Amino acid sequence: MPTESQHKREPRHFSMIRTFTPADFVTLGNAFAGAGAILAQMQYLATHQPSWLWLAFGLMPLAFLFDALDGRIARWRFKSSPLGADLDSLADVISFGMAPAALAFAMGLRGALDVLVLLYFVGCGISRLARFNATVSTLADATGKVKYFEGTPIPTSLALVMVLAFFFWQGRTGDALPFGVWNLAGYQLHPLVLLYFLSGSAMISKTLRIPKF
Repeated sequence: MPTESQHKREPRHFSMIRTFTPADFVTLGNAFAGAGAILAQMQYLATHQPSWLWLAFGLMPLAFLFDALDGRIARWRFKSSPLGADLDSLADVISFGMAPAALAFAMGLRGALDVLVLLYFVGCGISRLARFNATVSTLADATGKVKYFEGTPIPTSLALVMVLAFFFWQGRTGDALPFGVWNLAGYQLHPLVLLYFLSGSAMISKTLRIPKF
């Protein structure tokens, strides 16, 4: 028979969830919105119903709202979470890395070279978040606050989402997107996808320093 002390050492059911702070649940809202956007894009590709892509367009700004709120809620409650930084980074990869890349694919940027650029964009976003987590302590001032970002923050990818939303509203997808499509050595490239290349490169830049408000 296990002793009373052994029972006390056993992990309680859902003990991880019990450690969540209100800010952590808001961060999960960010992840859910981003994941929902990806699923809506997949449904659009399956049904070709524009409403699904408009839903995806709407969910990504919602993810940004949750991302902006979680830190404020943590400071307001004066309670930090041991999972907070990792949860935030993982949610951001979904909402501001994979979701915008999947959106470009759904909009018709599906050439082999397009896909390479989109994968580069996602890789830059992951690398940027990992670098921030690894260097945040060295970038912080005496109060523990980080005054600037090295490279553009990954939520800036919402600018790409807004550009694609404008073109989708105009009914321009696939080869009807601006600049059309180029054939390079037998591989297709939509020049518009180079915006993703520029965005990803800006994320991993060491020379760009963006003030953190």
